Amino acid sequence: MPVEFISAVHTDSGASGPAAASRIGFDRDHLRRYARALDDGGFDHTLVAYHSASPDAFQVAQFVATHTERIRPILAHRPGVVFPTHASRALATLDRISDGRLSVHIISGGSDEEQRREGDYLNKAERYERSDEYIQILRKVWQSDGPVSHEGRHFRFEGYYSDVKPVNGLIPISVGGSSPDAYRVGGQQGDIFGLWGEPLKETGEQIAAVNAVADAAGRPHPRIWVSFRPIIAPTDELAWEKAHRTLGVLKDQARNTELLRHYRTTGRPANVGSQRLLDIAERGEVYDRCLWTAPAVATNAAGASTALVGSPETVAQALLDYVDIGCDLLSIRGYDPLNDAVDYARHVLPLVRQELAHRAATGQAA
Repeated sequence: MPVEFISAVHTDSGASGPAAASRIGFDRDHLRRYARALDDGGFDHTLVAYHSASPDAFQVAQFVATHTERIRPILAHRPGVVFPTHASRALATLDRISDGRLSVHIISGGSDEEQRREGDYLNKAERYERSDEYIQILRKVWQSDGPVSHEGRHFRFEGYYSDVKPVNGLIPISVGGSSPDAYRVGGQQGDIFGLWGEPLKETGEQIAAVNAVADAAGRPHPRIWVSFRPIIAPTDELAWEKAHRTLGVLKDQARNTELLRHYRTTGRPANVGSQRLLDIAERGEVYDRCLWTAPAVATNAAGASTALVGSPETVAQALLDYVDIGCDLLSIRGYDPLNDAVDYARHVLPLVRQELAHRAATGQAA
């Protein structure tokens, strides 16, 4: 499979400053401009994130699909919110609207506090178990030529059938996380597996863990999606100056208890992915070529938060380092989301693609 780039749309222009990590509203014109910038800039996919306080992800993904020509929305979806029969039909309909461009990212839920905001009181292990069952139901409905019945631990129904099917028969399904439960569900069920930006060594270990589960299940290895927040400037020195300015804004935001209050959870993060980022940051601030962990500390590792800092050439080479260990979906979105996306499209994507094309033309190994 080719190496592809992922971004993430933001629905409000107020969320485009360097401190913004989450949505705070809905601005139709901004979302249209953002989606088209990603489409025109050559990104392959864009995440449509999910949070209990954010605009509805299904409707945002439909908006993105209808205002773009080629970019593929990745719809983040929580199994505890929508019953799987309805979700199978809604996802297939959205896939038809997008002419087969849809992928779905299953979020089992890392924070009990956030899950309970929408009435989900299962524990973490139970949520992953539910996700496993949910994915199986989606695929069963999409592939069935007749009524489907199901009786499992979390879902039960009889004689369900949907007239609408995905364009290509199935919709690619992504799973993410850094816990053994995540590796198990992702290895057994995922077409894609998502990781946050850790050092190369730790990332390689996580890939191996997921692939071992896939091997045991007799499945192909899922494609690996790794996420960063690059900070670029014409030179490495200028990029690091910019990085420290960005960090100052992130710290100011963290001290503002009113800003984005609905997106906060209290205390040390409950999810393993965030805990790993904070533990890695305790051991060092800069890893490998240019991986910077300080933003993870400033944001309490609230989502993908580690940065790649440097000139476009340095960041492109860092991304290729991850390609070389098995990552073929590169998620890059900035702390100044729209402006950064435009800069990445102009200065980073072409460099990575040129090097990959050179390797392919010359038969050169990584």
